[in-house]
Amino acid sequence: MTALLEPSRVRTWWDGDVGFCLRVYLAFRVGLFALAAVVAGLLPHNGDVGVPGWPAPPASGWSTAITGWESADALWYLRIASQGYSTDDGSGAFFPLYPMAVRLVGIVTGGHWLLAAYAVSNIALVVALVLLHRLTAREFSEAFARRAVVYLCAFPTGFFLFAPYSESLFLALAIGALYAARTQRWGAAAVLGLLAALTRSPGFLLALPFAAEAVLQARTLAGTARWQRLAAGAGACVAAGAGLLLYLGYWQLSVGDWRRPLDLQRSGWGKEAAWPWETLWAGARLAVQFPGTNPGGYFLVDFLMVLLVVGAGVWVALRTRLPYALYLWAGVLLPLFLMWPGRPLLSLPRLYLVLFPTVWALVRLADRFRVHDLVLMVSTVAMAVLAAMFVSANPLF
Repeated sequence: MTALLEPSRVRTWWDGDVGFCLRVYLAFRVGLFALAAVVAGLLPHNGDVGVPGWPAPPASGWSTAITGWESADALWYLRIASQGYSTDDGSGAFFPLYPMAVRLVGIVTGGHWLLAAYAVSNIALVVALVLLHRLTAREFSEAFARRAVVYLCAFPTGFFLFAPYSESLFLALAIGALYAARTQRWGAAAVLGLLAALTRSPGFLLALPFAAEAVLQARTLAGTARWQRLAAGAGACVAAGAGLLLYLGYWQLSVGDWRRPLDLQRSGWGKEAAWPWETLWAGARLAVQFPGTNPGGYFLVDFLMVLLVVGAGVWVALRTRLPYALYLWAGVLLPLFLMWPGRPLLSLPRLYLVLFPTVWALVRLADRFRVHDLVLMVSTVAMAVLAAMFVSANPLF
């Protein structure tokens, strides 16, 4: 024990990838808490309406630094964690692993559900940052990896990773699954893929990069080893799909309707089926139709964020390995098949946050044109503005 606490060892650990990720995390974590406290005294609060069985917290006092992030979908997660699913509201649209984890931690903390949600989200975020650093260093370089970590935290919608939302847990599981597959640990990839699919519905799409990774690895092998590698990849693909089937099966057993979580996207949120290009075109048209007016600004922010990810996706498809391109583009396209006519790109800037190869494109762009400081400044300012709107209960994402 004494040897582990030697100053030289502590210094080496603090200067390593874990220490670097912790320093970045703490800087943004403290900054976001401070932002929420300041915003509470500067901007009028629009009054979050809460969800059935879980009212929104009052927006006043220093506690707003913490409770200000308990808004929108976070209210649903806390309600499900504390009271379980209900058959007569929209709770079924939220996948179970995150609220289950919050419930387990909440029991330990004596029913302090918000504290439990922060613990789950923020621990998952630190894990995600470390995994992102290691995966990025493997694919590019140490310096590239450090910038990728900073860019992810400073992403315009990055504040959701620090909030009581499921994004950070999903991100940790998805990066972990892809990292495990990349390093030929297919059993771990299968388990993490299944857990990711239980966290958010797009988790089953990990089957695509798993399949591509298995094929790429199998091409370097011969004979029995090749077929074993393909079989391992197929097992991981099945596991990712099984996560989705398990949740749908729960609803089939409990209420006899396995389609409940899928149908709630339409009945609960009023979304309609559409082709991706129809959703994008409708979003682009609204983005330029109402400049300088409310809610035209929301349409514009939605479109610019989606455009940023799509543009980054082109670079990812051309310059990175196929599994990463499949992960990003599958995550881009799936939400576009459901469109809310009143705001076609609603929630996409938040949903696209977990498509981590986006930050690889940003890092490469900044390196090529030597604009690292400018990109980081613009992104951080954009995040501060959007975070302030979120804390003041504006209908952001």
